[in-house]
Amino acid sequence: MRFRATATAFALAALVIGIPQAMATTTSLTMSVRQTPSASESIVTFYGTIKPAKSGLSVKIQTNSAGVWKKTKLVAKTSKAGTWKTTAVATSFDIPIKYRAQVNVRGKITYSPIRTITIKNVPEISTADPSMVIDQLGPGGRIHGADISRWQHPNDKQIDFAKAYESGLRFVMIKASDTRDDADAQSLKYLVMDHSAAQAAGLYTGFYHYAILPDVTDRDAVIRDATAQAQKAIWRLASLGGYSERDLPYALDLENKCVRLSTSGACQQYATRANVTLWAETFLGLLKVKTGKTPILYSFSNFLESSMDKSAILAQYPLWLAQYAIDPFNPINSPGLKAGGCYVHSWTGSNCDSQWTVWQYTSCGIAPKYGVPGTRLDLNIFRGTAGDFLNLAKGSWIPSTLDLMPNNEPTQMVINAQSASTTNKLVTFKATVVRPDSTPVVTGAIKFVFDPATIPAIKPVQTVLRATSGEWTLAIKGIPAGTYLGKVVYTDVSQTHAQSFQSTSFTVTQGPTPSPTPTATIKPTPKPSVDGCANQIKN
Repeated sequence: MRFRATATAFALAALVIGIPQAMATTTSLTMSVRQTPSASESIVTFYGTIKPAKSGLSVKIQTNSAGVWKKTKLVAKTSKAGTWKTTAVATSFDIPIKYRAQVNVRGKITYSPIRTITIKNVPEISTADPSMVIDQLGPGGRIHGADISRWQHPNDKQIDFAKAYESGLRFVMIKASDTRDDADAQSLKYLVMDHSAAQAAGLYTGFYHYAILPDVTDRDAVIRDATAQAQKAIWRLASLGGYSERDLPYALDLENKCVRLSTSGACQQYATRANVTLWAETFLGLLKVKTGKTPILYSFSNFLESSMDKSAILAQYPLWLAQYAIDPFNPINSPGLKAGGCYVHSWTGSNCDSQWTVWQYTSCGIAPKYGVPGTRLDLNIFRGTAGDFLNLAKGSWIPSTLDLMPNNEPTQMVINAQSASTTNKLVTFKATVVRPDSTPVVTGAIKFVFDPATIPAIKPVQTVLRATSGEWTLAIKGIPAGTYLGKVVYTDVSQTHAQSFQSTSFTVTQGPTPSPTPTATIKPTPKPSVDGCANQIKN
């Protein structure tokens, strides 16, 4: 994760107002079937997705016997994300069996592709201690894991989680949500693809949210933004059906305190230590209260020391610490230590050690070794025993209907300020959009839509900058002199919140026309290539 999210994450971008709707929607159903590693019984996991996603549908598993398809007792309910999963204990072995899934959508039956599996009997192992099945096959004899996102799916290629399990991985942290709407949509796409597949292969799964902090200084505004982003994470978890017994907690990926960038990409404004700390305390606290499972904080030591205050509240949450170029195969090595002195932050022990729970020891793992497309993979080790690991996974959360993400929830927009003067200056709008309970919307953005009677001949360039959840500044460049009518429109392409708008007008007068200045052609100096994996562990 670290260093992958660059400053371009803040870059201003034009927005798409809507997505064309198809005249008719065709239902598709996928199914995979896999023997899931188990200590004592042969467990078979069936899982897949329905598109378009719809929750509460019954997916029924059928089996083929002597060329005839017959019903089984296995039924799964689809989640809001469209995923479904069910498991069964196998009672016959070494015989290839065909299966398919079926779903009834408004009276129309849709079948999945047929899958064939041969179940192998497993040796009997005592289940008196369930931690026996959590193999400690990572560096230093510790539990080994990875974290993944869209970067592990080049060209939409799938991850072979069975190979990951066979190679010694026992957990995977999946990017599940992001402050930025475009990155968040990508996260959902691959989360749906990876979550069930990883668990079916025998891996424990956790989640993480990549955070962009708000460009606000007021304490209440910081809390509102952290609350809105926590709501996004809770909705995402609820869309999967909540926490299962094979889910690790949600993690907050907090590694960047820049809240405002210049057009050149340089950071113009950083969040204060107090506000970074308050934001993290709020986000993590809300997740813990809502789900009953203690979330995790991901970061690195320099950030924790330089960007956050020491906090007894934060110290209660497990720390997932990133530090590379230290050999994890030596069991006495540990991250979070300075060559001289010690880091001072919420997880610093009395003897200057770092009280980490998970250590991301490299971003240069050999991806194909673990069944992952591409060349690089973040790898992690768990600090404690197998029993400690299972304690981290303890606790489940089943969302109620009220916990699910709303669909086209009504919104209300207020234009807080607008400015228009001359053609050589930007036309700007500052707007706030709230939900029915007056809290800020969680997703979406704004755009100006010109009245058809006053559309400029040349299309102006619109850019939008998020200040905090539900609050944006919209800038429009290249509007000719004249008076214009139109409306500032809020749209959420995820359809969580409904569209709203405010009508307005403005006048632009002719400003000075800059004289063109000749520009000398400067041949760029080639930059030397940098090996991003220099000194890192390649495991």
